Amino acid sequence: MGSAKKNDNAARKARIAEMRRAEQARERRNRILTITASVVVVAGLVAGTVFLVQSQSDDDSAAADGKTAGKFVTGADGVKTWKGTLGRTHVAKTVKYPVEPPVGGDHNQAWMNCNGDVYTKALNNVNAVHSLEHGAVWVTYTSKAPKADVDALAAKVKKTPYTLMSPVEDQADPIMLTAWGHQRTVTGADDKNVDTFFQKYVQGEQTPEPGAACTGGLPQ
Repeated sequence: MGSAKKNDNAARKARIAEMRRAEQARERRNRILTITASVVVVAGLVAGTVFLVQSQSDDDSAAADGKTAGKFVTGADGVKTWKGTLGRTHVAKTVKYPVEPPVGGDHNQAWMNCNGDVYTKALNNVNAVHSLEHGAVWVTYTSKAPKADVDALAAKVKKTPYTLMSPVEDQADPIMLTAWGHQRTVTGADDKNVDTFFQKYVQGEQTPEPGAACTGGLPQ
């Protein structure tokens, strides 16, 4: 009988030892599977990131606003109105607009602050266009604009919500005014058309998103 008990104890110990070996083997397999899966996931993320960066780089080099099509028609008041379509999609790439400064089109989701903000450096068009969508008037000038006019226009902008001002060296004339879908040249700060344009287009009927904020955007 004692021999039987010894045999039972030995068998039980053997079963326990076998169970422990099996458990250790499962743990080793799980660790290997976990490590392998992690390596695969990380490799996939790295490859995806490289592809995304490359794709964004490719987009930046050849980006265009495919939804903007049409042409300017100049009215009797001298205001050029865009006749055609203006895209309004938020994009994360540079957009090549058909006119400078642009009067609308696809743009970045972040707008430039336009609560009477005066910028001394050129803006990214994709952000300024978003400000136009909110109903802002954008005053732009080149290095050919007289300093006295630039200063006077800056003072006017600072007093006028839903306006912004910045240099745009590539535009056709020294001083220009732009709203969503509309644009005109003015001769100087004392040109009566400045006030007329502001009165009509600051939060005017052309605004795609009337009442949208001109604060809480980008400061530069």
